[in-house]
Amino acid sequence: MSLFRVGSNTPAAYALQSLYKINEQMGIHQARLSSGKRINSAQDDTTGYAVANSLRSRSSALGAALSNVSNAKNIMSIVESGYQAQMNILQTIKDKVVQVADGSLSQSQRSAIYDQITELKTELDDIKDQTKWNGATLFATTKTFHVGADAADTLSVTFTNFDSSGVTISGTSAAASTADITNVDTAIDNLAGYIQDVGDKSARLSSKEDTLSVSISNTDAVRSAYEDADFAKEQMEVMKLQILQQTAVSAFAQANSAPQLVLSLFR
Repeated sequence: MSLFRVGSNTPAAYALQSLYKINEQMGIHQARLSSGKRINSAQDDTTGYAVANSLRSRSSALGAALSNVSNAKNIMSIVESGYQAQMNILQTIKDKVVQVADGSLSQSQRSAIYDQITELKTELDDIKDQTKWNGATLFATTKTFHVGADAADTLSVTFTNFDSSGVTISGTSAAASTADITNVDTAIDNLAGYIQDVGDKSARLSSKEDTLSVSISNTDAVRSAYEDADFAKEQMEVMKLQILQQTAVSAFAQANSAPQLVLSLFR
């Protein structure tokens, strides 16, 4: 452009346009530094915005599932504690029926022992009724726990009922106590199976808890790669743009002052 034509100042227009672009870019990087995020709106990176939000949603769902697993483990612990308390009572009942089988006892002594067994059986029922979660009895129920982020990620557990009806005590004689010993042994085996089932399900929940924790960490790491700002890189870009900003202002000032040379023709 000739310096002696003042109808337009193309270099100044170019310098001004460049300055606007630099200021816009600086605003983007400063926003990233202030928010800590590389993507602050969809226009920053439309694909990255969609992916980051999807990953954030999944990470949140995984966190909720991890909380569900923790609750499930608490419920399993309550049920197992109830079963274990009943097992302790069964072991005591077993001792009593073995004692009754001894022919050295008198009938009154044997009757007294059976009275104790009756009270112990009543305690079995009390434990069943007192094993609760959120005010509801857990024995003889099925709980379905949601243990993942997807619809199909469930784990169902049935807590088999156990009470005094599972322990048959037939009589008060030494001969009858032999059958009682067998009945109590059967009850102990049944209850041990229920406890084992709870233990197996608890082990699965612990495994799911570990898996969920790792999944949350990995999902958040991928989301961070898409969304979070690299502060070192952003600061470097800001410093570069600050230099370009200063040179653009200088170029704009020089381009604006250049047409003033025309005035020298009129001196």
